[in-house]
Amino acid sequence: MIPYTVNIKLAARTLTGTLNLQNKTAVDWGWQGLIAQGCHSSILIIDPKTAQTIQVLERHKANVVKVKWSRENYYHNLSSPYCLRLASGDASGKIIVWDVVSGTAHCEIQEHSKPIQDLEWLWNQDVSRDLLLAVHPPNYIILWNGDTGTKLWKKSYAENILSFSFDPFDPSNMALLTSEGIVFITDFSHSKPPGSAGKKVYIASPHASPAHTKPAPTAAPAPTGAKKALNKVKVLITNEKPTAEAVTLNDCLQLSYLPSKRNHMLLLYPREILILDLELSQTVGVVAIERSGVPFIQVIPCAQRDALYCLHENGCITLRVCRSTAAPEEASGAADPEQSAQELVYDLRSQCDAIRVTKTVRPYRMVICPVNENNAALTVSDGRVMLWELKAYTGRASVNPSSGLSPLYSPVSFCGSPLGPNQKHIQNLSLNSMIGQTLIAGEAPLPSSNQQEVQLKFLLTGLLSGLPLPPFAIRMCPPLTTKNINHYQPMLAVGTSNGSVLVYNLTSGLLHKELSVHSCEVRGIEWVSLTSFLSFATSSPNNMGLVRNELQHVDLPTGRCFAFRGERGNDEPPIEMIKVSHLKQYLVVVFRDKPLELWDIRTGTLLREMAKNFPTVTALEWSPSHNLKSLKKKQMAAREAMARQTVSDAEQNSVESSVISLLQDAESKSETSQAISAREHFVFTDTDGQVYHITVEGNTVKDGARIPPDGSMGSIACIAWKGDTLVLGDVDGNLNFWDLKARLSRGIPTHRGWVKKIRFAPGKGNQKLLVMYTDGAEVWDTKEVQMVSSMRIGRNVNYRVLDIDWCTSDKVVLASDDGCIRVLEMAMKSASYRMDEQDLTDSVWCPYLLLPRAALTLKAFLLLQPWSGTFTMDITQVDYNEKDEIKGLIQEQLNSLSNDMKSVLQDPELSLLQRCLLVSRLFGDESDLHFWTVASHYLQAFAQARQLSVATAEGQVQSELAQQSPQNHLDICHDVLCESSYFQKFQLDRVHLQEVKRSSYEHTKKCADQLLLLGQTDRAVQLLLETSADNPSYYCDSLKACLVTTITSSGPSQSTIKLVATNMIANGKLAEGVQLLCLIDKAADACRYLQTYGEWNRAAWLAKVRLSPAESSDVLKRWAEHLCSPQVNQKSKAIMVLLSLGCFYKVGEMLHSMRHFDSAALFIEACLKYGVMEANDSSNKLIEAAFLDYARLLRSLGLREGAALWASRAGTAGEHLMEELFKGEGGGQEVVLDDDNEGKLATDA
Repeated sequence: MIPYTVNIKLAARTLTGTLNLQNKTAVDWGWQGLIAQGCHSSILIIDPKTAQTIQVLERHKANVVKVKWSRENYYHNLSSPYCLRLASGDASGKIIVWDVVSGTAHCEIQEHSKPIQDLEWLWNQDVSRDLLLAVHPPNYIILWNGDTGTKLWKKSYAENILSFSFDPFDPSNMALLTSEGIVFITDFSHSKPPGSAGKKVYIASPHASPAHTKPAPTAAPAPTGAKKALNKVKVLITNEKPTAEAVTLNDCLQLSYLPSKRNHMLLLYPREILILDLELSQTVGVVAIERSGVPFIQVIPCAQRDALYCLHENGCITLRVCRSTAAPEEASGAADPEQSAQELVYDLRSQCDAIRVTKTVRPYRMVICPVNENNAALTVSDGRVMLWELKAYTGRASVNPSSGLSPLYSPVSFCGSPLGPNQKHIQNLSLNSMIGQTLIAGEAPLPSSNQQEVQLKFLLTGLLSGLPLPPFAIRMCPPLTTKNINHYQPMLAVGTSNGSVLVYNLTSGLLHKELSVHSCEVRGIEWVSLTSFLSFATSSPNNMGLVRNELQHVDLPTGRCFAFRGERGNDEPPIEMIKVSHLKQYLVVVFRDKPLELWDIRTGTLLREMAKNFPTVTALEWSPSHNLKSLKKKQMAAREAMARQTVSDAEQNSVESSVISLLQDAESKSETSQAISAREHFVFTDTDGQVYHITVEGNTVKDGARIPPDGSMGSIACIAWKGDTLVLGDVDGNLNFWDLKARLSRGIPTHRGWVKKIRFAPGKGNQKLLVMYTDGAEVWDTKEVQMVSSMRIGRNVNYRVLDIDWCTSDKVVLASDDGCIRVLEMAMKSASYRMDEQDLTDSVWCPYLLLPRAALTLKAFLLLQPWSGTFTMDITQVDYNEKDEIKGLIQEQLNSLSNDMKSVLQDPELSLLQRCLLVSRLFGDESDLHFWTVASHYLQAFAQARQLSVATAEGQVQSELAQQSPQNHLDICHDVLCESSYFQKFQLDRVHLQEVKRSSYEHTKKCADQLLLLGQTDRAVQLLLETSADNPSYYCDSLKACLVTTITSSGPSQSTIKLVATNMIANGKLAEGVQLLCLIDKAADACRYLQTYGEWNRAAWLAKVRLSPAESSDVLKRWAEHLCSPQVNQKSKAIMVLLSLGCFYKVGEMLHSMRHFDSAALFIEACLKYGVMEANDSSNKLIEAAFLDYARLLRSLGLREGAALWASRAGTAGEHLMEELFKGEGGGQEVVLDDDNEGKLATDA
């Protein structure tokens, strides 16, 4: 029995090369932590942490133009598990939804036959996770069910749609970028198509505005790029269609909503990025490139911080972070007044190196990790994927004071909680743990003593490179035998058009070596041992038709190359082929118009150059028969006799062993010695089809029998010989099978044209034959003389085969003109492979690859292991009854975590809330991440307020909460979930900015309205009085100004105004009525009216900026109830709203009733820990129920100790569960309950 194991099972796989232009936009980085990238008609799945391709999906017939991972913002359990789901659209209009792990298609969707323009999974409702919105050219948007492939609705628009973007804060808003402008849709819903045609807005091209063309005055200093850009985009967005000369070409490259703050959008032009405030439809910020700068291709806005990742045409990625609007005091006096009324400025904080751009090499797209937003991947047209990581470095002196950038500070918390004094943490975990929040006006900056300044840098952490451009010549190394099984590695040599030879290890699919061997295109490769090969290349012919031939011998381990034919090779006819004999002793070199040469490979000497009258060779093959065995026997006998004589006089006891050792010695010598020269044969055909037989032994060459041509065959193009079968293929597509034993020949016409190559499969007695034609390939069985499988261009594949070979006895390898090399089963169906069968060099952290149940177990294991007192990263140390195979897979996942992450997870200082946040980040679980971010923030805030209020009277709790230290507010990307005080400041800051930027009466009116709602009456009056006398609403505005200034709180005027306001609202003037109510401090009534008329978001906004905490909390609670109602069904959002109000008991109840058992139990546990919920008679019922259900869930996952721990805290019902756990030690009763329980869990759907 062989004591070692060698993995000789090769997975079917595809080695990919350069991208097609249509693949440009086909790349996406999912919450699952993997990158999907289209390459011709295949899709690569890349793991960015280890820079490996872990799957290639093949099913599309056309080039892939879009790929999109499904979102992970739903609660995961056994019925809705962690799974890798991807949608891809191709140039023929087909959409495929994949199950990536198994490589199979869930469903295929086809509507039109034009390339898909855009794809997006809907992520915003709790009903279904399967909805996929697609843009089918020219002007349709269609909503599909991505699981079944059914069409839900279809809507057409007047213009061609280029792309779309959803408002991350309000799922009913979306914007379409069309060929003429932007269409805003405000009534998007999954249940029916949008009713209206949307609001059309035209973008005047920024270069068409007059400000751009007028020369700068010479005296005044030239304005900076940003200032210039601002002048020109004062009026950019108009509702009228611009005149033809104003907008000749809409060069807007991209539109996206900003996920970091509500109602903002960016438009990307090659030379500037415009930030729009959608309430005003007005530009509030510009990022412009100087004249000498490199234009933009793409920009990705971040959610965690107000920052932009920009990709430039030279492949450079830059990160720009929004400048704080809280101006440093000493500077504000000196600056000119226009500058102090800032606009949004995005400062360049970091950039990575550019790439060398040529005609064929240019950057295509960049993607950002959506979970952490601190990793970027760049795809390049030559098939490279560059993985950049953003790192934060602490340091003080390196900020250049003259650059005028205020320093960035790192936050003083980790995973949402303040850092413990000696707690381990990972600074570069995510963007919001690297840099603190952007301060806004009116916010006091923190004392800088406890903060560290940071610099950001990009580091290249991974690079994947593809194959170069075709054509390729491929050759597999000699096959696996019992002799070489110890050190065998399945190497494939690929000769390329630029003269280099790439050697791939097919077990891992990784490039083993790239050797620069030749100066021109490699024509063929032949291996002469497991570690060395010969390759030949021919230069382009001169006017005499002569070329320079290069024949190189390459030693793989050392990389040593030498010219095998020495000085020969200049100005001679080109080499047609080289053939190495079976024992790797001899080499035949065949030329086009010159007799062949016969070389001894072992000594590198020329044995024979054939005479001038030697026939022209059209095809040649070495015979597998030789006399090596008989020679060896003779030699062994001689050695044995010698050995016996040598030891005759030695002591008898050591004779046995020494004879054996001498024999072994002799044997090893004879294998390596040059002395043995076995006899070998080859056959070849001439132009008439006559078959010649030639014998080579040592340095003698004998001519053997000649067989006359077969009349049915044309000119012979290739020969293959194995065992007793000889196969000839000709230029007309005939195959002739000779059975040498029975002396029979059989001709088969394939009608497929020129037979380019034929090769027998390796392995004893394996008589399969691979045949290559100009239009495809076939596999034949020569025993039965019948075809096994066939592929043809246009019929079942859309690529041309350039070269073929066998890589194992049942797998073939094909090089094709789409730049890929495919390892396929003998059936030659291009297929994706199962990811779990793969043999990866580095293990990949991706819980999604595990079975659903195992992934949930892994999560539970990481979340809580209080049963042992210490945390462990070894699953075998806990009581977990499961198949060893699955345990092994889970352990592999744990092992692949980085050391930093392991040490943090094992750190006893890590609090429960931090652990929950960290694990949801690791799993890329979107809904968990949002929930724990908000929960941990408000749990700590209310706990803090509680400690303060213990000392003071009960009534001041809310006011204390409002006056917390500013570092503790939630990021503004959570919008209405933020603290009221911070939210108010942010809105004032924003209105101030709008006021500076307003450029028309429309804008002024909107600003005045906002100021009235915010209670800034004096400023509003000033704006109202600005109205010019020739404006139709001059009278109205003047009266309004008088009204605002004279409002007193006298009873009669108040009641009159209230009456007028209610009448206005009743007659459809909602906004005006609400304004009047706000004037007389009846904002609570205003909110109620807004809610009655369905303006829920507006009501929440108003409550946040105008009402006292108690009143505001009432309004928001009503909103939460509305969100829970069955027709809205956004319970997850309602939970967030309740969290921000501190209704923790209600949140616990809701989580439990929604069957989110793990979140419910851990949340309640955290509430008890922080003292914001007390275990008393009223709450005990909920606490016990939650803990009991979590214990049951853990038991169903096989984690018994965890189940016991939670059950022990769940009162009497828990005691019963404890008895079950420890009574039926693996007994039947437990299993029955388990099934019952699984059934219960499965009803979640």
